[in-house]
Amino acid sequence: MPIDDVVRSELDLPVTDSIFADIERVSEQLTAVRSGIGRVIFGQEAEIDETLITLLAGGHLLLLGVPGLAKTRLVETLGTVLGLDSRRVQCTPDLMPADIIGSEILDETEDGRSFRFIAGPVFTQMLMADEINRASPRTQSALLQAMQEREVSVAGHTHALPSPFHVLATQNPIEQEGTYPLPEAQLDRFLLQVNIGYPDPEAERQMLLVTTGLEDRTPTQVMDAAQLLAAQQLVRRLPVGDSVVDAILALVRSGRPGTSDREDVAQWVAWGPGPRASQALMLATRARALLQGRISPSIDDVVALAPAVLRHRMALNFAARAEGRTLDDVIDSLCSPFK
Repeated sequence: MPIDDVVRSELDLPVTDSIFADIERVSEQLTAVRSGIGRVIFGQEAEIDETLITLLAGGHLLLLGVPGLAKTRLVETLGTVLGLDSRRVQCTPDLMPADIIGSEILDETEDGRSFRFIAGPVFTQMLMADEINRASPRTQSALLQAMQEREVSVAGHTHALPSPFHVLATQNPIEQEGTYPLPEAQLDRFLLQVNIGYPDPEAERQMLLVTTGLEDRTPTQVMDAAQLLAAQQLVRRLPVGDSVVDAILALVRSGRPGTSDREDVAQWVAWGPGPRASQALMLATRARALLQGRISPSIDDVVALAPAVLRHRMALNFAARAEGRTLDDVIDSLCSPFK
């Protein structure tokens, strides 16, 4: 695509020849990342792509699915392949906020007594919160400041988190026993919610043969933190056409029951997505374009990523649930004018 045909970004930054070389370089790295993940995770190509899109956009990810679908394995593999320092927190009902962010202890030395901060597992580049909805709401809320501000406050002191910093949380369906719904404010901090389904027959067959044999398939490092940060900066440099910006605004605003002119939204939606959904969709579409080696996103990217961006930022009312409506049905209806 000639440079003159590319619409500049919203900051009106010039598109230079160097961006094409950067896109080609990062695309080669991402191809190797996909290949490395594919050695361990079988099938789930769409879910893997959405996970990589989240990281390229600099956001946090919520993985939803029943146990045994390799959600935890996917996060562990990502940490290895991307060369990120990672830690895992197994969420349980008795987990306390201090178990995640850390706490101060009283030290006694020759100079007297003083408080010393002991950092929790949140001080890492990739935090895996396994089964996050098994932790109490109090503990879940301990991640809010970390996810939004990339820092935590303990005993009046603010501590910066490493860069990059990503929270990748797994969640069991809320219908299962021993789970708590995540607060809406925390859900909004996740860039995407990716629903993990059952593998197709061929992927499950390959999984069965590999995981029960002697072959040891371990992932290898392909990128490092500096390269990931550079890729995240490149995502923000990609130009976005006015048609894509207008589609994002129209799609998100049409999901708000107070302002939407759609009858189905007014009838079925209890509350709709806020401005953070528009920001998430803008970044995610840029990241998807980069993942596929393109210089700018299209409306097809908006439609493809709308469910993952919106499904945890909207809620159906009682009438909709009584009628058997689902959020994905509503989101698909919102996307229909753009298909």
